[in-house]
Amino acid sequence: MFDRQLFIGDKVRLAAPDADKDVEIESKWTLDLDYLRAINVRPAYPLNLRLMKKHYEEQQKEAEKRNLFWWTVRLRSDDRLIGWIKFEHLNWPHGTATLEMAIGAPADRNQGYGGDVMKLALRYAFNEINLHRVGVYVPGYNAGALRFFARFGFVEEVRRREALLLHGQRYDDVWLGLLRHEWRSLLQGKDRTEDVSSLPLGEGWDEGNV
Repeated sequence: MFDRQLFIGDKVRLAAPDADKDVEIESKWTLDLDYLRAINVRPAYPLNLRLMKKHYEEQQKEAEKRNLFWWTVRLRSDDRLIGWIKFEHLNWPHGTATLEMAIGAPADRNQGYGGDVMKLALRYAFNEINLHRVGVYVPGYNAGALRFFARFGFVEEVRRREALLLHGQRYDDVWLGLLRHEWRSLLQGKDRTEDVSSLPLGEGWDEGNV
């Protein structure tokens, strides 16, 4: 009856975060400016081990209250930590949430891992916790993320013109959304979701409610 592994994809698996093992690795990712620009539009600020552990503790509290669904991403081949994914701003009466995800180290990007993660995440969102809509936020300078989400059926819904300033240049910020029936239609049609990962590409940042 249940013929699929809920948290296991072709190349990756989703796992519960483990602060004892993961904070050191994720702390190193925050030294990469591309990674920081992808996951956040606020000023770049690397997190040391103490701050990263505090971040994990705060996230875990929200996860325990079911205000956040949060996993690390690990390779099936060697169980190495390569990224994370989360659903937050869950509005249960309306069936909506915001998606965020990233692949950490430069060497692990453009390997198809992000596409594998997205397939697992969307299946979980629409089949397991019965969401109707998943939204993502993408800074306009992150063209790769915009292409990535378009391949998975996300549609541009809101564009705030020149809302961001980075190194003296103005960029739009963009909100995208995917509805459950759109996701199902994509699954029934030609699979266009292979080999589209060019992360970190920030797949979802939160700049507050727009």
